[in-house]
Order: sequence, then structure tokens, then C-alpha cells
Amino acid sequence: MVCMEAWFAGVLQWLALPQFGLSTVFVVALVSATLLPMGSEPAVFGLIKLNPDLFWPAILVATAGNALGGAVNWWMGFGAKRAYESYKHSSVQAKALAWLEKLGPRACFFAFLPIIGDPLATVAGWLKLPFWQCFLWGALGKFLRYVVMTAGALWIWPGQFQIG
Repeated sequence: MVCMEAWFAGVLQWLALPQFGLSTVFVVALVSATLLPMGSEPAVFGLIKLNPDLFWPAILVATAGNALGGAVNWWMGFGAKRAYESYKHSSVQAKALAWLEKLGPRACFFAFLPIIGDPLATVAGWLKLPFWQCFLWGALGKFLRYVVMTAGALWIWPGQFQIG
């Protein structure tokens, strides 16, 4: 247990802002887009708050990391589909799958949503929806989320988000 705590403390120290800046934002965005429960917006906001001139580079790097994390989810779903071909779906799952099949890759635009977004990309892989179309739709949704959330934190509600 002590070894795990020391490892985790080391990882957090390595990811500390602003020492690593854009690379930290990339790693945090990538990891947060997988099925692990964490958000990357605080890292993006923190870097931009400390370095306002990095607004667009941070948005683009976060989008790239988060979109690649979505691609990991797609491949996990693709692999899970192959491993569990005989899986039986409940009526709720069947309706969700039918909706996803109907919308196709465009549904991946909503991969930015909390709770359902990351599994959405996984299910898209499960259904073998076209990878690049899913990736591009997912990246567009994630890009817009970063722009809206970061701009909101910086300019619309600046008093709500303080560093230090």
C-alpha cells in the first residue's frame, strides 16, 4: 500500500503544472477520455490561467489527447465485441444500441458528455462503426467542449475559478 501511495505521489508530481505544461495537458486529457473517472478541464484551465498565451495550443493539445483517448475506447469496444459475441442485451441496452446504430458515427460527437461519453466510444467500437468517422466526430465534440468550458471559466465566470 505504501509503495502504491509513493508511486501515485510521484505521478502527481510528474504531472504538476506548469512544469510540464502542454505535455501534462495531453496526458491528463488522454487518460481522462478513457474509462478512468477523472476530468481534464482543470488541467487545461490551470495551464491557460497561468499562461494565457497558450489558450489555443492548450485547447488543441487537450483535444488531441482526449480524441486519442476516445480512440482507445473505440478499440477496447472493438476487442470486447470480438470477445463477447454471444452477449445478450436487455431491452434498455437494445434500445441504446439501436439509437447508436441509427445515428452511426455522428453519435460519437456526444463522447464529450460526462458519464455516457467514454462508454459511447467503446460501444461504437463494439458495433464496428467506421473508426475514422467516429474519431473525427468525437474530436469535434471534444474540441467544442474545451473551447466552451475554458472560455467560460476565463471570461464568463472568471471570479468562480481562482488559482492559488
